[in-house]
Amino acid sequence: MDAARAILHVDMDAFYASVEQHDDPSLKGKPVIVGGTGGRGVVAAASYEVRKFGVHSALPMSEALRRCPNAICVPPRMRRYQEVSRQVFAIFHDFTPLVEGLSLDEAFLDVTASIALRGSAEFMALEIKRCIRETTGLSASVGLAGNKLLAKIASDLRKPDGFVWIRPGEVTQILDPLPIRRLHGVGRKTAAKLEEHGIHTFGQLRVASDAVLWPLFGRFTRNVRERAAGHDDRPVVADWDEKSISSEETYDTDIRDHARLYAELAGLADRTSARLRDKQLVAGEVHVKIRRRDFTTYTRQKSFSPPTQETRLIAEMAHDLLRRWLETQPRAAIRLLGVGVGHLGPAQQLDLFSQGPTAPGKLDTAVDGIHEKFGHQALTRASQLRTR
Repeated sequence: MDAARAILHVDMDAFYASVEQHDDPSLKGKPVIVGGTGGRGVVAAASYEVRKFGVHSALPMSEALRRCPNAICVPPRMRRYQEVSRQVFAIFHDFTPLVEGLSLDEAFLDVTASIALRGSAEFMALEIKRCIRETTGLSASVGLAGNKLLAKIASDLRKPDGFVWIRPGEVTQILDPLPIRRLHGVGRKTAAKLEEHGIHTFGQLRVASDAVLWPLFGRFTRNVRERAAGHDDRPVVADWDEKSISSEETYDTDIRDHARLYAELAGLADRTSARLRDKQLVAGEVHVKIRRRDFTTYTRQKSFSPPTQETRLIAEMAHDLLRRWLETQPRAAIRLLGVGVGHLGPAQQLDLFSQGPTAPGKLDTAVDGIHEKFGHQALTRASQLRTR
């Protein structure tokens, strides 16, 4: 382990599709696609039975059905997925407080300090898999390693229902043959340029010359080499505390375009506001989280009154916070964005001495209803469609 760290990466297998197959046994073993079926519908999740036809998440539904005409399309049920996700994350927290959620179905866990109490890291990894199956009826793939990079790679090596432990002495042996497209942070365009130079694997990337790498990565060339060698000192950062609600996204390709950043931020504000209303809470603070290409992380926040759960207000304040930050670093390449709200209180609470909380408008209520019935892929902002 890196500095005796024990890091797990837990990734639920085909999560949305697996939930549907579990809840409806008639779907088991069949090619299932979760997503909208309208003209602009996209695949939210694909079962393993349909993946062999080249169907994957984010693929236009029309193309997915062309590749697999016999696929069974199921509309998303986000409330159900969130319910199962809460069960899974409760299991994680039984083993360690250091849980860094990446999405509803994926998280890093630092179990280093739990070894003395719960047993070896390998035992905990297998026990987490067992608990998830017993509680939800679903399978998860788990990677164990000394850092986050290796743990994430490990969880993907033996899907579905896999467990892979990358031991310190096995890092080079396991990583060197892997294709560079598996290295998080190397996008499709960069990978294609590397392949033009004959660099196809982690091993080749690890020993590539500056003459090849510097034009592509600049001052981050050393960092890329270290990651290709399996080095990663990032800590597992526990989720923002329960006194806040947040949504964040890590991007495969760093974003410099300001229009794209604002569009992504608006989408995150949508998600956070919807969760706020779902929990029947209002917020008196908005904060944004910004992580640059070099992993430097910034947070900016703004308090306000009266508290609100309205998407428009939360999105406007998040936009203003990001705008002010971009004025100081206009050419920054962004790898992660987050929008959170704090200073939470129950929506029905009224302050007798000040204006009461602002309620959601008809638009928010209508959008929440569409998302609940058809999933978040069914409706999105036009600005996000344009930038993507």
